[in-house]
Amino acid sequence: MSNDVTQWLAQIKALKQQLAETISDRDTAYESADNWRQLYNTEAQQRRTEARLAQQQVETLKAELRQLQGESSRLKADDPEAASAIEQELAKMESVEELRTKLKDIMGERDRLLDALKTEQTNHAQTRKSLTTVIGDTIDQLSKERGNHSATQASQALKN
Repeated sequence: MSNDVTQWLAQIKALKQQLAETISDRDTAYESADNWRQLYNTEAQQRRTEARLAQQQVETLKAELRQLQGESSRLKADDPEAASAIEQELAKMESVEELRTKLKDIMGERDRLLDALKTEQTNHAQTRKSLTTVIGDTIDQLSKERGNHSATQASQALKN
């Protein structure tokens, strides 16, 4: 009888130790999930900020373009001499080839910026996918640990 009690006490002690380890593992997993969630949220906030700034820049450039187009129209209507001066400056260009070269340079820069934007969007999508996968894996691990913890408690209840 004494041997049975000692065995039960040892088993209870082992189960308590196992429970403490499981709780510690669960807490570590929660901390890891919180850390990943924070990293994801930080990254997402940064991307939203970048997108908002880019959109503001696009709107600013559109407004500037409209303003310049309006000024050009007003300039021609209000001050034909100024419009003539601008046209003379354009005429000073040695050739249409110079204008084409400048236009090609501007278009090349635009293409480079578009490529950089596409690369950034791809990198962002990959980061989001990776972080989402890690968060999902962490949540799955937590769910499994909760299930194991529940099974351990049920096992203890049956033994007691």
